[in-house]
Amino acid sequence: MRRAVVQGVGHYLPDRVVPNAWFAETLETSDEWIRSRSGIERRHFAAEGQTTSDLATRAANAALADAGLEGDQIDAIILATSTADMTFPSAATMVQAAIGNTRGYAFDVQAVCAGFVYALAQANALIVSGQANRVLVIGAETFSRIMDWTDRSTCVLFGDGAGALVLGAEDGTGAATDRGILSTDLNSDGRYRDLLYVDGGVATQNTGKLRMEGKEVFRHAVEKLALTADAALHKAGLNADDVDWVVPHQANIRIIQSTAKKLGVEMDRVVVTVQDHGNTSAASIPLALSVGVARGQIKRGDLLVTEAIGGGLAWGAVVLRW
Repeated sequence: MRRAVVQGVGHYLPDRVVPNAWFAETLETSDEWIRSRSGIERRHFAAEGQTTSDLATRAANAALADAGLEGDQIDAIILATSTADMTFPSAATMVQAAIGNTRGYAFDVQAVCAGFVYALAQANALIVSGQANRVLVIGAETFSRIMDWTDRSTCVLFGDGAGALVLGAEDGTGAATDRGILSTDLNSDGRYRDLLYVDGGVATQNTGKLRMEGKEVFRHAVEKLALTADAALHKAGLNADDVDWVVPHQANIRIIQSTAKKLGVEMDRVVVTVQDHGNTSAASIPLALSVGVARGQIKRGDLLVTEAIGGGLAWGAVVLRW
């Protein structure tokens, strides 16, 4: 049985670090207020002129270097983002050109904060079906471009960054002891579109700003993230006791803690980076994976479950053995 196995990982964060105190200069907020409600202490913002594809390319090159590969050895590039440089072409094709890939194909996936989980599922399908042998999967965002800087309930939460994985086809036995992606679980429900959205686009002919019903998103997140993680584990023939690391979407420390409790996983088995990066949407899981490896937390053979929820609402989980 073909498995999609992680062969390399990397990330990139813009140079500009923005502490919570920066918001207190213009908004009625404070470092304590932001930390107590989100767990966030700082985040990174892209420089003027720095685009999502720029961030994605830096993360892609880091993952390729970790895998010992060149850009032209990749069959497909999938970039999860809600903040692509342009309406079209895809930011993925811009990364393709930047890394010197001339033999593959590239496309974007847009599922907001769940985008990287969706992208992993598509990469897995390409590899398992034999349509690709190596897939570069990237999550990258510049959410600082779509913030309403007068809305303290949203603008303090988000940051910019990118993370990437190289997935390669390897033979497995079909058992849960195999390395690679073992199962995926994807969901969406468009009835909840008004809970988290950007009020711009082609229809309005402007970029728009992010809008969120925070309390409702929180309620759905805690409920749905635990359910999708359980579902993905069940599909793999596993349960929470088998998990070495939960690598969740880094949106809010209270969501992360509540979801871990529902799963029955102690926080010492959860990779947490939200304090340093804020919510980087589709970039948050690959960022956390790369940081988790760099910290020495995630090691070869570890069983991981990743889960995320974003606008749509869209949510899902992936179980993989590192």
